[in-house]
This record gives sequence, structure tokens and C-alpha cells, in this order.
Amino acid sequence: MTALGEGLQKYHQQGFRSFHTPGHKGRQEFFYGLDFIGFDLTELPGLDKLSSASGIIAQAQRRAAQIFGAEESFFLVNGATAGNQAMLLALGETAEDRKVVIVRQSHKSVMSALVLTGAAPQYLTPLIHPEFNLPLGLDLKDRMIEWDTAAACHLTYPSYYGSVPDLELLIADRNQRGDKCPLLIDQAHGSHYLGTLFPPSALALGADLVLHSTHKTLSALTQAAMLHVQGKNICRDRLRQALDMLQSSSPSYLLLASLELAGEHALAEERWQALFEEVESLHFQVGNFLRLLNKDDAGTYGIKTTDWSKILINTRSLGKSAPDCVDFLRNKHGLEPELWDQENILFLLGIGNTPEDIRALTKGLKGLAGGLNGPELRDLPPRSELSVKEYPVLPQRLTPRQAFLARRRQLPLRESGGHIAAQTISPYPPGIPLIVMGEEITPEIVEILLAWSQGLGLGEDSLANGLIWVAQDN
Repeated sequence: MTALGEGLQKYHQQGFRSFHTPGHKGRQEFFYGLDFIGFDLTELPGLDKLSSASGIIAQAQRRAAQIFGAEESFFLVNGATAGNQAMLLALGETAEDRKVVIVRQSHKSVMSALVLTGAAPQYLTPLIHPEFNLPLGLDLKDRMIEWDTAAACHLTYPSYYGSVPDLELLIADRNQRGDKCPLLIDQAHGSHYLGTLFPPSALALGADLVLHSTHKTLSALTQAAMLHVQGKNICRDRLRQALDMLQSSSPSYLLLASLELAGEHALAEERWQALFEEVESLHFQVGNFLRLLNKDDAGTYGIKTTDWSKILINTRSLGKSAPDCVDFLRNKHGLEPELWDQENILFLLGIGNTPEDIRALTKGLKGLAGGLNGPELRDLPPRSELSVKEYPVLPQRLTPRQAFLARRRQLPLRESGGHIAAQTISPYPPGIPLIVMGEEITPEIVEILLAWSQGLGLGEDSLANGLIWVAQDN
């Protein structure tokens, strides 16, 4: 067997309970009727064409628009990344002439869209939650956006961790002071926002373009996503051109078919209802010794509400590091989380999870408090103080596009302070940049990057060698 095939087989045989993407969790029931070999086809007579759909793909996209409440929906086979990039490209020349308002902890694909368009970002800085030490909230009440001069506003809704900003307030402010400015929403982790169990969808609230990473929490295959549009603030011809430019000319019909099915499965609210009841029980049983992001966090630190299907726990109350707790949960209970840092663990539910999965997670989390068998866990270093602060924004010296195209050289990371970054560095997951190309490398960010590269890792080859790309002085 080949190396990749053998690796996949070995992992699959371990039988972990999935609390990570994709949302189908490996359950065959979501793909009944799909012949995974026979349906691996290309654009043939009778099978329509993704870039100019008029047949069966167009029919499937119209059904998706009906399900999710859009005027028009587009299937994406290059992931939500292509959707974020297409949203900014659809702005046209206005993106070069005016700034695009962007939340600083946006996904790295949004930052790459700045490179493609040449747009200069104007960042909204989130609030760092003092108990989780994560950028969970966005204080929009005191952030006056200059709608008349902005090319667009791009917002992440919800955050990767399940905190939800006050999008309704933002849209009301936009509509009151100038409704021509497009509102672009990265709802990658909220494609399941249908019905009453979850926060309202961005489409229902009135956003112009809304992105769903449909594979993350719904049942589409990995890499499959959707982009939804409504209203008159977006030039749809330009949007179609952008998607044609960004997407593969040989789209996978398996991905397309899985998107069609995912829309139908999304209507099964009873699946989520069963999970909701078990998550409520989980919070009751472990919330007395573990800090979980929960509904009581609504209204604090810039958080409008929370998404219960994201189970974010902080291990500080145990005096133990998250990586060691993850080792215990994986090795002793077969639980595979979505991601973790030094003190937080995120468990991501999808439509394919079962109540039994949640009960197993509850048992594993209770085991953390009941005494951990196995290797001795490392104690967390004390945090000097708990205080709310804003996500740090580094000085912008060049636009991301200018930095990308600039002459550049590599420097040892320890010697890069004061230079301009010529690469965006994003730990993955979640893909939120620590530094965006075009920003000045400050002494503080050098220390953060060193800590990440030596600890959990950044997934950046250059940093693995202790080097970073910087813009070369002329």
C-alpha cells in the first residue's frame, strides 16, 4: 500500500470519535445513492457546467438557495477559500480605491484576497476574553464604520470558537447610514444556522454575500462549500467571473453531489435537537470544574450570543495544559478534538455526531477531574493577570499585495524585528493570522512567533527553519 493510503487506513482503524471537521463524521447514511467511483465524472453532455450552470447544477443551486434563504447560491469545489477571495474580487475597482473593513482575526483566505485585489484593510480589532485568552468578542457599539467611504465590510460570523458578534446591530447601522456598502459574511462555521436552535443566519439578517463552509458542520464532502447572494449591492456578473477564475475547470461531481445532498440533510432539525439536549447535560455535569464557553457569556466581552455546537473548554482550572489533557482524552477515551492551544480545547459538533458521542465526551471530560491515569501532566504556568484587552494589530507599512510583490529575502526570525513581513503566518487550525504580510514585525510578535514555532507549531516551512520572509529595502 502507498504511504498516504497506509496512513489513512491506520488512522481510520483507531476508531476515534470525531469532534472535528468534516461534519458528516464518516457516516455513510449521508451518501446513499452516490457511486463514488462511477460518479467521479467531468463536465459531459447532460451533466451541465459549473462555471455557466444551466442544467442539473443550476437546478441544485436553486434548491440550495431556497433551503438557505438566498436569492442565488453558488457551489464551491475549491473550499470556502475561493468564496472569500471571490467576495472581494466581486467588488471590482472600488476595492483598490477604498479600504475594506475586515476583522483582524479573519481567516487567512481573506488576507490572501487582499493580495489578489490590492485592497488595503481597515481592521476591526476583537476583544480578548480574559478567561480563555482568545479573541472571542467584537465590540461593535463603539466602532463607527465609515460606510460611505468603505468598499465593503467583511465579518466572520460566528467565530471559529462559537462566539457570535452582534451582526444585527452592524446591519442596522449600515442600513441607517448608507446601505450601498456591501456586507460580506464569512459564515464558514455556521452553515447549520437554520431553525430556532441556532443564531439567525446572516442571510436572514440582511447580509449581501454569505459564505458557508458546508463540509465543516453539515454533511458535504471536505472542500465543498457554498456562496450565497441577495440584494443589489453585489455585481453578480463580476461575482460569476471571479468564481470562474478561482475554481477548478475540472470540478468534482462528487463534491457537487454532496453539496446537493447536504442541503436536504440540513433540514433535519431533529438531529440537532438530540445533540442539543446532550450538550445541555454535558454543561451541567462538567461545568462546575471546567470553564466552558456557554450561554451565560452572551452580553459579555463583545459576545452577542454563543453557538452550543462548539464546545470550548479551558483547562486552567485543572492546573493542567490542554495538550496533555488532549493526550489523555485521545489515548484513554478515543476522543479527537478539532484543535487546542496551551489551555483551551475545542470540540466541534457536526450533523453526523450522535448523542452517544456527546455522552462519551462527557465521560472523558469527567475523567479529567477524577484523576488522570498515565503520564504526569505538566502544570500550566500562572497567568499574571486576567484583563480584557484588544487583539493586537501590528503597524501596516505596505498593503498585502505590495508586500507580496516586493523584493524579499529571508532573515532569522530572531533578527527580523523592525522589518516588514512578506508572508502571512497562520497557525492551522484555525487559520487566523498572527501576522499579515505588509505588517511590521515588532519585538512582541517575534516572541509570539518563536513560542508558537517551538510549541504547537505553525505549519510554515520557513519558520520551521527559524527563518521568515521580509520585504527587502530598496
